[in-house]
Amino acid sequence: MNDAARPSEIVQSPLERLKITEIFLSLQGEANAVGWPTVFVRLTGCPLRCQYCDTAYAFHGGEWREIDDLVAEVVAYGVRHVCVTGGEPLSQKRCLLLLRKLCDAGLDVSLETSGAIDIADVDPRVSRVVDLKTPGSNEMARNRLENLPLLTARDQVKFVLCGRADYEWARDMLAEHRLAERCDVLFSPSKSELSPRELADWIVEDRLPVRFQMQLHKLLWNDEPGR
Repeated sequence: MNDAARPSEIVQSPLERLKITEIFLSLQGEANAVGWPTVFVRLTGCPLRCQYCDTAYAFHGGEWREIDDLVAEVVAYGVRHVCVTGGEPLSQKRCLLLLRKLCDAGLDVSLETSGAIDIADVDPRVSRVVDLKTPGSNEMARNRLENLPLLTARDQVKFVLCGRADYEWARDMLAEHRLAERCDVLFSPSKSELSPRELADWIVEDRLPVRFQMQLHKLLWNDEPGR
């Protein structure tokens, strides 16, 4: 499939089902739930092509699954935390139904989203982790800034930074949109592009109200799928 036919957009099923790349149990590697045993539900498809993407295998393929079966499988793992991710999970409209049913099952639910799609209809019980795309991602134009006023204390904004220019852009966004007053803000170095120590020094020097984070799962398992 060439870029002209990107799965912006997964063909939507008329049934209560979703196209799924994988479901697995691991440790949450980032955001506020870092370190907790977590079930990951990775949906297939994404309209973005970030140059540092580490889950390109989720762009295509996948298997159609009934949403009630997905919820039952997640519950059967016996852990409290579940993360719905991708790809871009919101590119499948029935992701909203999955999120609601996971919440109804009593789970602690987070959503990893690029922020390129409207988050207004996401169940308010879900912790939305919105990844604002920096200039270095090559997808900055896809940011839906209308999402930012919707953020609450349950949510988080993540910046993956590729260098000093990205850092300065993110610092300006932090101030312009008063993001730290809305929710937690996370700054992460793009692996192999920005030294974690360098980023940490910049944050400390500027006394930014953000949380420095590295991706725990990459430190433990590198980029191994399903970990």
